[in-house]
Amino acid sequence: MATISREEVAHLARLARLAVTDEELDTFAGQLDVILQAVAQVGEIAAADVPPTSHSVPLTNVYRDDVVVPGLTREDALAGAPDAEENRFRVPRILDEEA
Repeated sequence: MATISREEVAHLARLARLAVTDEELDTFAGQLDVILQAVAQVGEIAAADVPPTSHSVPLTNVYRDDVVVPGLTREDALAGAPDAEENRFRVPRILDEEA
């Protein structure tokens, strides 16, 4: 299998605008070579008679009927609020704009 060279790693680093040292180039070259070999192995195993899939097991969506249920009243919702004003939640101002 072809290995990735230091020069190719340096080129990729330049394209990605990464500053790498000579020591890192050697390290990354070895790591990228291992990754490329693993991808090549997967490519060898994949056969034409195996359909591409996104999941190893079939998925089925489980739907439930939409049922309207009563929600909180305004009073119940505001009961736990730290501060309320004119039937609304009162929150701290985050912008220095006048209303």
